[in-house]
Amino acid sequence: MSAPGVLSFTQQGWEQVLAKVKRALVYLDAACAESLHWGCGASRLLEAVGGPACHLREFEPAAVGGGAEQPKAVFVLSCLLKGRTVETLREIIGRSRFQYCVVVTAVSHAAHLTANHVPAAAAAELEGQPVFEQLEEKLCEWMGNMNYTAEVLHVPLWLAPVAPHLALTPAFASLFPLLPRDVHLLNRARPDKRRLGSLSEVDAAALPPELLLQIRCLVSGLSSLCEHLGVREECFAVGSLSRIIAADLASYAPAKNRRKTAAGRASVVFVDRTLDLTGAAGHHGDNLVEKIISVLPQLPGHTNDVMVNMVELTALQNEEKNQSMIAPGCLAQSNDTAAKALWEALLSTKHKEAVMEVRRHLVEAASRENLPIKMSMGRVTPGQLMSYIQLFKNNLKAIVNHCGLLQLGLATVQTLKHPQTAKWDNFLAFERLLLQSIGESTMSVVLNQLLPMIKPLNQRTKDDYSPEELLILLIYVYSVSGEFTVDKDLGEADEKVKEALARVFCEESELSPLLQKITGSGGAVWFSRPSKPAGESDFSDMSSPLAPCLTWTSSYIPIKPNNTRLTTLKLLLYLPP
Repeated sequence: MSAPGVLSFTQQGWEQVLAKVKRALVYLDAACAESLHWGCGASRLLEAVGGPACHLREFEPAAVGGGAEQPKAVFVLSCLLKGRTVETLREIIGRSRFQYCVVVTAVSHAAHLTANHVPAAAAAELEGQPVFEQLEEKLCEWMGNMNYTAEVLHVPLWLAPVAPHLALTPAFASLFPLLPRDVHLLNRARPDKRRLGSLSEVDAAALPPELLLQIRCLVSGLSSLCEHLGVREECFAVGSLSRIIAADLASYAPAKNRRKTAAGRASVVFVDRTLDLTGAAGHHGDNLVEKIISVLPQLPGHTNDVMVNMVELTALQNEEKNQSMIAPGCLAQSNDTAAKALWEALLSTKHKEAVMEVRRHLVEAASRENLPIKMSMGRVTPGQLMSYIQLFKNNLKAIVNHCGLLQLGLATVQTLKHPQTAKWDNFLAFERLLLQSIGESTMSVVLNQLLPMIKPLNQRTKDDYSPEELLILLIYVYSVSGEFTVDKDLGEADEKVKEALARVFCEESELSPLLQKITGSGGAVWFSRPSKPAGESDFSDMSSPLAPCLTWTSSYIPIKPNNTRLTTLKLLLYLPP
């Protein structure tokens, strides 16, 4: 897979969308917003839309519709045009006065035929794109005039190109391999079929329809990528779900003609993520980006970016109450050449070299702006980096010229100063001790070593492990231990660990976002689930006497009390006069 081809694949797709959005209201779902975020940036979309107002909105049932002065709408969606998605389209159009609707889906027409239960033989004989054509008629009907214009088209916007050599798939973040206990659920769902004994016996026919459709959507996207690269793929798989995906790609009917004419060849390796948990849970990596993503808060609505506190570049005090006043920075810098070069260097270098690279870029940027920089040799410290960054403070021109670089610099400083970073070496030391114990002792002995470290809130110090960190250690232990014999001692140790964890969870004053997801709670100790009020997060009416303003290169999803909403929009950082 050629790295430039992966990036151009996404950018080429967004160029098709940008050609449709002039003077339109644009509705995006979260996965497409993330693809835009990394692929070409929200600023490109805003420029293509034109006009003084912000015309970007979240695709959701409660989204604000368009008035008489907004006759055109473009919907950019990562999912199948079916079920709740179509209902949401109808609801938005029904309360609007659109005369021209364009619906862009990242899912191919072939996958839509599968979703509509059209047999492969019948699908091969169809002319045109009947599923899309039927929806176009419905769109005109919902707009109230069959003479209005409606378009439905497929553009494969399923990748988020984090770097030339690395692309992620936000639309498939929830696609997770089957676990051994799922075999029982599959057998219960198909009582009249042959019983499955293990995951190795699971094939596509045994999977639930929803999972099959998700796999087909992924296969459709992979085939589009291979077509763009001009390659004939050879698939390899490790893991039960990966085997099914690879088989589906190999038998994907629309790809047969492509393979006959493809000039190149590519190897595609599928690996079940459950077979690689050690890498995700361990702390043996010496990479700055890994630490940044681990310790900084996640950018809401995104799966692969973080929030960078930008208050240090303003005259505001760096206090918690002020952080929500300033739009956060991020790691994605798709339209900043210098920042992209630094980001790619951070991805591929070790921690020490990465920090030195950040210093070098900051020094060069300050020199170009003729800022009074004071050079210092030796070890790079967070304070030293911050002193360089603060040279840009309240200098609007310099901030605009080096906005992306400053975001990456602040991300580095905040990571180096974060308490969690100080624990990194502690994690690494304990993981090495666990590896030694696993090699020399039984699993019950290893769990008993971990047990004293499970402490409730009122007994923990800053050096002790939080519940979330304990779960990470447990995942690491079970991932590296491989197969082991379950005996009485292991059963007792296992129960003690479970009881200790349950006690810790119940005594927490507030659960972290990750633990809330695991427990299905809203963060309260009694695990109640809060209701999610409807509402539209929209900055179109935002006004302030403060000026001037600066646009960060990020797609931000603002958080309001008890309500998280996606809004891909132009962001304003207000600097004091």
